Amino acid sequence: MLRLVAIALLLANAVYFAWTQGYLAGLGLAPAQQSEPERLHTQIEPSTLRLLNGPRAEPEDVAQAAPSAATPATACWLAAGLTAPQAEALRAALASTGLSEGLWQFSEAKSSGRWIVYMGRYNDEQMEKKKGELRELKIEFREVNLPSTGPGLALGTFSSEESVQQALKDVARKGVRTARAAVERPESVSWTLRLPAITDEQRTAVDSLGEPLAGKKLQPCE
Repeated sequence: MLRLVAIALLLANAVYFAWTQGYLAGLGLAPAQQSEPERLHTQIEPSTLRLLNGPRAEPEDVAQAAPSAATPATACWLAAGLTAPQAEALRAALASTGLSEGLWQFSEAKSSGRWIVYMGRYNDEQMEKKKGELRELKIEFREVNLPSTGPGLALGTFSSEESVQQALKDVARKGVRTARAAVERPESVSWTLRLPAITDEQRTAVDSLGEPLAGKKLQPCE
């Protein structure tokens, strides 16, 4: 009895396996197809996807990304050649305008004196005569007209009194006895107002100060 049951179960399993694999399709015995070809054709292929629109930007993100149109352009301007009193007067005027001290600065520049080996004072006739004598001695010269000495001839230009005194000895050895040392330009100190970064409106305000600028005009920084 048990043997018959075992044989029956074995046969049933074999028939079920053959049915699921479609071996009995020729007899009209086959399981129903579970695939859906029409659904496969409509599936989206992720590899072909293309992002057309990025994530929606929040209003605050747009505000941060946009450049600020309210910031005015700035530039550097200066006024040079001021004396110490003029610089002090201009400093006070700038403070009274309310312009921040961080927007302007003063700098000092020292100019060394200039000395010459001088011959003169000459009238026109004397000038021509001395020029001829110097040409014969092969000594170079140039015409000068200093407020302190008048029309004459400079036989050399020097940056210190020591160097001009040595030059006097040199021309004396060449036969020049009437030359002397003279200051062509005295040592001086000047001040410069510098405005490193100001707007056009601020420049106009400084330019309109008038007398404190001592006739100077703001110029672009080099």
